[in-house]
Amino acid sequence: MQQPHENAAPAAESTGQAEELHRGLSNRHIQLIAIGGAIGTGLFMGSGKAISKAGPSILLVYIVIGAAIFLVLRAMGEILLSNLKYKSFSDFTADLVGRPAGFFLGWSYWFMWVVTAVADIIAIVDYSQLWWPNLPKAVPALIVIIALLALNLPSVKNFGEIEFWFAMIKIVAICALILVGIVMVTTSFTAPNGSHAQIANLWEHGGFFPNGVFGFLGAFQIAIFAFMGSELVGTTAAETQNPTVTLPKAINSVPVRIIIFYVGALLVILMVNPWNEIDPAKSPFVTMFSLAGIGIAAHIVNAVVLTSATSSANSGIFSTSRMVYGLAQEGDAPKSLGVLSAQGVPRNALFLTSTLLLSSIVLLYAGDSIIGAFTLVTTMAAVLVIFVWSMILISYLCYRRKRPQLHAKSVYRMPGGVVMCWVVLAFFAFSVCILATAEDTRAGLMLMPIWFGGLAIGWFVKNKLHPEVPETSITQSNPIVDLKQTSDDKK
Repeated sequence: MQQPHENAAPAAESTGQAEELHRGLSNRHIQLIAIGGAIGTGLFMGSGKAISKAGPSILLVYIVIGAAIFLVLRAMGEILLSNLKYKSFSDFTADLVGRPAGFFLGWSYWFMWVVTAVADIIAIVDYSQLWWPNLPKAVPALIVIIALLALNLPSVKNFGEIEFWFAMIKIVAICALILVGIVMVTTSFTAPNGSHAQIANLWEHGGFFPNGVFGFLGAFQIAIFAFMGSELVGTTAAETQNPTVTLPKAINSVPVRIIIFYVGALLVILMVNPWNEIDPAKSPFVTMFSLAGIGIAAHIVNAVVLTSATSSANSGIFSTSRMVYGLAQEGDAPKSLGVLSAQGVPRNALFLTSTLLLSSIVLLYAGDSIIGAFTLVTTMAAVLVIFVWSMILISYLCYRRKRPQLHAKSVYRMPGGVVMCWVVLAFFAFSVCILATAEDTRAGLMLMPIWFGGLAIGWFVKNKLHPEVPETSITQSNPIVDLKQTSDDKK
């Protein structure tokens, strides 16, 4: 695997542009990106459907999946910090598992975020209809796409600032909901239908597992989709100031974020509203604020969800452009996508993603099948993110086998190491089996072999046109990064 600057040099020489991505993301950016990446429309809008399937046991669903994601991020963090030449998890997968694996992972992650960003754009249009019902659907879609492109082109710091404030809005909204809910429970609030806000709502309406094991498992797909984006911090490694400090901080805060923003928010909702009275078609956030007597609850939550969807689309534009840039550096994508602007931004990759987002406008006018397409797209995204998370863990297993000296020097080791890797991989395999049992998710799952088959053909054609040449791995061609020494130096 070649070093980033070696591949980028030709473009830089001919255009006078920067050769490498700039480290423009500060600690506060990374911390809020990590939080914002884990809070999206899956929580605000999808939690109602998840509750209808699992009942109060949805709390356990988020805890189990959250624990698995934390271990994935710890594995990713250890590898990224073992060698700061890695730009993202696609880099270390190609280096440790093999070039084909990096190719499959990079393009799959790109595709995952493209389809998710398209869904987010459509969601934004849908949310905007509350305020501007007569506005042509294409208008808000174009405004958002152009605005996000314009904000991301100048520098990576712009992306960090946008995500910082988007994340702040989401945090404030969830904290407000938790505080309002606590007040309603402590004052024994009585809803218009006669139901009381009480802790006993967690078990009085059919028990903690009202729909049994299958109901509990049925909520996994929604919860997995909700956690998608947690790994986003792994695509910022090349643009992070002081990554040996900021990345561990961001990853280590994951358990607290899960407890507060997922378990805490849903716990309050379930205590205020009996689970069987929550409309799966509506956001439980809207319902609870409405019960609290906040008349403009629909508008408040609509604004929050709109910013959440915009934040997710913004993350999609950022992550896909960086992933394609990395693929271009390795010769797995057209060289033009590896060109950087003078500010160190992969502008051509940004243009590619933004252009593809225009397909959302086509879907907006596709007819009544859009809702079905949404289910299909989110299932595909869930399968793809499971694949991405699994490849990170497989990379860790290869890292432990091939780079024992790096693991020995690491001061940021994955808890449980190899054993927990296998445990989480088994859990992900089980999750895919769950997706195959439900009719609404089975269709999306069955389409995935087509995607991976297409990637296999792409890899074959690429190697026929441009045969592979022996390359020196990143780890072999660069000095080993001694994290302990780095940490001591910073002290």
